[in-house]
Amino acid sequence: MLQPPTSTPSARGRSDLGQATTEYALVLLAAAFIGLIVVGWATTGGGTEMIGRLFDRIMRAVIEQT
Repeated sequence: MLQPPTSTPSARGRSDLGQATTEYALVLLAAAFIGLIVVGWATTGGGTEMIGRLFDRIMRAVIEQT
């Protein structure tokens, strides 16, 4: 006869140990990769002009609010 799987906290916790740390590390790596892509895009090609125009619009909006 088959035995049901154990459901004690120690048996359940062992397989998930470190999972949150791994997920956190993967999210940090993905964020860093996206950041590098954005910086690369912004410093080459038309990204610099687009960011400059965006910054100008934001500054004009802030100045008009005062």
